[in-house]
Amino acid sequence: MASVFSLIMDGKIPGNFVWQDDKAVAILTIQPIRQGHVLVIPREEIDQWTDMPLDLAAHVMQVSSKIGNALKVAYPATRVGMMIAGLEVPHTHIHVVPMDSMDDLSFASAKNADAETLKQTAARIRAVLQQQGHSESQL
Repeated sequence: MASVFSLIMDGKIPGNFVWQDDKAVAILTIQPIRQGHVLVIPREEIDQWTDMPLDLAAHVMQVSSKIGNALKVAYPATRVGMMIAGLEVPHTHIHVVPMDSMDDLSFASAKNADAETLKQTAARIRAVLQQQGHSESQL
């Protein structure tokens, strides 16, 4: 059965994309732990990140870095954190999150975001990515 992320990539479930290329996408999570919380996801459904081919893992990390650099501008914070938890959806994904403390990586603070906030957040991140020369954000 297709993962929720595959359904989003296939357009069967709505998603707020900030990046798309032939190997990976980046979308906003519907339950952000901080505004600007992005998920970077390989297109290929791979349950555990340790099973990703190294070239795909490197690409996903490169996309995560570009997203992180955009978040530094769009949502300034002390750091941009990155986490792979891997328990909630059986499809590898990296959480990229603006943060000021370790508490900012706690899923206990995640709240459902309304559609308009997600739309505005995605537009803000895409605009920064475009300013930084990343055409993959022009969706």
